[in-house]
Amino acid sequence: MKLMQLGDPGAEVPAVLAEDGRTYALSGLTGRIDGDFLAGGGVERARRALAAGTLVELDPVGLRVGPPLARPGKVVCIGLNYRDHAEETGAAIPRRPVVFLKDPATVVGPYDPVLIPRGSARTDWEVELAVVIGRRARYLDSPRDAAGVIAGYAISNDVSEREFQLEYSSQWDLGKSCETFNPLGPWLVPAEEVADPQALALGLAVNGEVRQAGHTKHMIFAVDHLVWYLSRHMVLNPGDVINTGTPAGVALGLPGTPYLRAGDTVELSIDGLGTQRQTFIDA
Repeated sequence: MKLMQLGDPGAEVPAVLAEDGRTYALSGLTGRIDGDFLAGGGVERARRALAAGTLVELDPVGLRVGPPLARPGKVVCIGLNYRDHAEETGAAIPRRPVVFLKDPATVVGPYDPVLIPRGSARTDWEVELAVVIGRRARYLDSPRDAAGVIAGYAISNDVSEREFQLEYSSQWDLGKSCETFNPLGPWLVPAEEVADPQALALGLAVNGEVRQAGHTKHMIFAVDHLVWYLSRHMVLNPGDVINTGTPAGVALGLPGTPYLRAGDTVELSIDGLGTQRQTFIDA
């Protein structure tokens, strides 16, 4: 079972993709897939309704695929969480997670166009495993407690403008929070259906050429550690998203590799979580 939202921006219909490939509307259960839905046991309610055959089948043909989560409360990002990515950018291996926030309004659908900001010369890509929080997490005792607050996982493209990020500000947020800079989805896959978040291959191609080919087993800080660590410094609420970092292969770390320009296409994939594809256009 995979959760998703279909339709025009702001008017998406919550839906579930069943194992047989059929799509069913969740409109009878909720108006949208958001933090309230997750906190109220929405994933399990959707699973029960699907098993009971009470959901109405939905024809997805021609419908836009929106982000699988409506109105994230916050997007928390982890920088330099793969050793090879830290090394390619010339950064030291962090002793503790590098944390920054991204404007949640940057979240768009997995196939929506991404806008290259005006004045941008260094718009970059980053395939990442996104963790979606389903229960409030505050001062978790240990990483073992993290599993109990995770609703599911999705693909995230943490698009970045490197000049804005590294030269215009002492904080990274400026280069991370440009309009449309966080395609998410296509699905929110329930945590119970991801046997091990540290056993997922992830990849990204630009105009058909592979740029990133990584694996979550190479994270410096594993998913459970990140959730625990963040809960010790901020309250994680249902509907919050954690972007867990990217492996090597970004333009920043590949001298001579062109940054993104209008007309470029980027394709992303993570084992079991589907694929994304965006075309970049000028803002």
